[in-house]
Amino acid sequence: MNAFTEFVNPHLGQMLEIIKLDKEYVRGEGCLLFDSAGNRYLDCIAAYGALPFGHNPPEIWEAIEAYRSSGEPGFVQPSAMPAAAALARRLVELTPETLEVVTFANSGAEAVEAALKLSRAATGRAGILATENSFHGKTFGALSATGNPAYQGAFKAPAEHFGHIPYGDWEALKAELEANPGYYAAFIVEPIQGEGGIIEPPTGYLQKVKEICAEAGTLLIFDEVQTGLGRTGALFDFEEEGVVPDVLVLAKALGGGLVPIGACISTAAAYSEDFGMKHSSTFAGNSLACRVGLKVLDLLTANDADLLGEVNKRGAQLKEGLEKLQSFYPGHIRAIRGRGLMLGIEFNMDREIFPGSLLGVMAEQELLTPVISSYLLNEEKIRVAPTLNGNAVIRIEPPLTITAAQCEEALEAIERTLERLSEGSTARFLAFLVGGKKEEDFKPFVPYPSNGAKPGDSEEEGRFAFLIHPLDLSSYHQFDSSLLSFTEEEVADLTGKFGDLVEPFVVSKTLIESDKGSRAYGEFIGLPRTTDEFMDLPKEQAIAELKAAVSLAKERGARIVGLGAFTAVASMGGLYLRNEGVPITTGNSYTVVSAVDAVNTATEKLQIDREEITAAIVGATGSIGKGICLLLSETVPRLILIGNPNNKLASERLQAVAAEICRYQAALIKQGRPLKRGSMGHLLAGCKTLPEPGASLDDFKDFVDNEGRSSGVIDFSTDIDNVLARADVVISATSHTGKMIHAGNLKQGAVVCDISRPANVSEEVDEARPDVLVIDGGVVEVPGHPSLGWDFGFEKGLAYACMAETMMLALEKRYKHYSLGSSGVNLESILMTRYLAAEHGFKLANFRSFNRPLSEESWQRLLKARCSMAAGR
Repeated sequence: MNAFTEFVNPHLGQMLEIIKLDKEYVRGEGCLLFDSAGNRYLDCIAAYGALPFGHNPPEIWEAIEAYRSSGEPGFVQPSAMPAAAALARRLVELTPETLEVVTFANSGAEAVEAALKLSRAATGRAGILATENSFHGKTFGALSATGNPAYQGAFKAPAEHFGHIPYGDWEALKAELEANPGYYAAFIVEPIQGEGGIIEPPTGYLQKVKEICAEAGTLLIFDEVQTGLGRTGALFDFEEEGVVPDVLVLAKALGGGLVPIGACISTAAAYSEDFGMKHSSTFAGNSLACRVGLKVLDLLTANDADLLGEVNKRGAQLKEGLEKLQSFYPGHIRAIRGRGLMLGIEFNMDREIFPGSLLGVMAEQELLTPVISSYLLNEEKIRVAPTLNGNAVIRIEPPLTITAAQCEEALEAIERTLERLSEGSTARFLAFLVGGKKEEDFKPFVPYPSNGAKPGDSEEEGRFAFLIHPLDLSSYHQFDSSLLSFTEEEVADLTGKFGDLVEPFVVSKTLIESDKGSRAYGEFIGLPRTTDEFMDLPKEQAIAELKAAVSLAKERGARIVGLGAFTAVASMGGLYLRNEGVPITTGNSYTVVSAVDAVNTATEKLQIDREEITAAIVGATGSIGKGICLLLSETVPRLILIGNPNNKLASERLQAVAAEICRYQAALIKQGRPLKRGSMGHLLAGCKTLPEPGASLDDFKDFVDNEGRSSGVIDFSTDIDNVLARADVVISATSHTGKMIHAGNLKQGAVVCDISRPANVSEEVDEARPDVLVIDGGVVEVPGHPSLGWDFGFEKGLAYACMAETMMLALEKRYKHYSLGSSGVNLESILMTRYLAAEHGFKLANFRSFNRPLSEESWQRLLKARCSMAAGR
């Protein structure tokens, strides 16, 4: 953390550090800046126009030295101040004859405040009218006039009596003034909107505005803080249309790049006694600033305003060069705007120009132009900046003294940047943020193809969304294949920079058509957080981010939203999201079904005697684990429930789950249901001490602690290493991110179904234990094998069971909360999803193991190892 971040502005400083705009410049000279490492930068921001002659202009320093040598006092209010009078006279001489009185300020925002107060005092009216997308400063009155709610909300702005209309629309102005006669004191407008994105109004707009305001008795204020004093190739930009305002506001360039000063120049009619006697500022009109201002005007007007002619030449050179680049990259540059040396490059923020790339997400969320600015700074040593309101626009606003060679340097750098950007590779474009990488380090970027899925118009089509996130750093490439070029450390560095900036986004779209003929359109909503990051977030922040994702899904038309991976855990099984105005499902009910189906299928294929099976469920107290226990108890004779050793209540909770399983079996026996031979129910049917189904849970707990555990029918433990060795079948359903199942704690010939994401089974099992079958649980075939539009490691047409549950609920248009919390995953919900899956054509996928299809070679290796194991007994 640098000193600026620590002591001046922690929030802005941190953002500058994130995208490497936090340079510490040690020297400035003309259009150039130098950092402590000796790097040279061409400054094409010029402090947003406040550096008309660049950094440390000798002529301005000469004026400062002359002032010091003169001994003239700086602050002598109230008195007749000669420096202020001289600068005011010069300004009046340079402006049209109707502008006669000058009020000085210390900044553009203060000058705007003076103009607003002056207008109210002159007219006796309260209303101030401004335009949308405008920028007039950040003091309260200026902020209230600024047409951007994003800057106002935190400060409870705008103040009363401020209104806004569309920019460039004189009819809107006329309508507003006619609808409120005698209300508006002034209309304030920029001849070119600067921070709004270098927006020029239609030709004739300012003239029409002047006529309308005059007719309504409303004063017209031109805010030329940024456009004025040579920036657009004229001393004042309003000269372009020959329209004179009632009040003119200037600042920025008037200080010559070294001192702060602003000015409000008005007609005599607009300047009232009330304003003159009641408005003042301690530092306004100080002698030093005014002597500098006089020198600025001398330099701008010297040799018949020769410098302004150069501004027009250099501006034309830059604009023509930028327009040429636009013709080369029409998909990336939408427009080139502005006049003189106040130019803007509007980038195309359409995500489609960066298919399969996180650059598209950054464009969509208006984060791309700051990164482009950072790329130009760090890689090309060109300093530019986005406009504040128009986040698609990068301004080119160099000192008025920029040379032809420097303009060419800037154009060549921008061309190289566009060439790199057009490759669409996030890794290549953002590599500078994570350290140096060589050209040979980059893998070819092949974006994941879009499936072209679009929602239909029919009400008969279901609508769903599903929340996803990268499970770990190594899976970020599922969103953007170019990230395969980065190491996990580099991915961590990059995502650490942008995790708090990137909002939820649409990863892909899909269209599902079931065997029943039903259709559902769905979108996958991504959150840029790994499981570990979700776990480390403060609870309030994690929930806020999940709510933002659900809100996006709802806004885009989803009628039910599914929770993937850790989003279900982070939201307490969806319970924290149930009041967001759209039904939620965790998908846990069908996950239970798929896990049990996978185990049943595997044991049948391996011809394991089901009457001899002991099954261990890791995470048995969770909603999925508990559901698996219930469903599996119908087919296997013995269960071991395993809980979290770090939870003080784990044993108590495991005992309760075991008691519920026994009560469920007692109910099946009482109802006379057919019981599978060798199943838990079959064994318990002959047990005389088994309580009646209506008995209390405490009675069943006593049964578990005595006959249940002693007979081996049901047991529970938090010592995973000790009890796994007894299990023929292991199902892991935890929210733990560690690898607690490994080669050393598994029984010979065990079948392991891992539905935890991230996985709980160590990769070493694959090599060290060829006798063990590890299944990636919860993977199903979607009817019709549609593309889901993104790569999450599966073949086309496969999905996680939690996704499938969301899809089938949308196909049924069953828009209500489902599988929420632990109570929401019950036998009824589990059996219903099993029924819906069969109805619509969802079924268990072919086995996958360690994130890849289980090959025939691996299967034969398994059978061989099991044969050898059997022969050795």
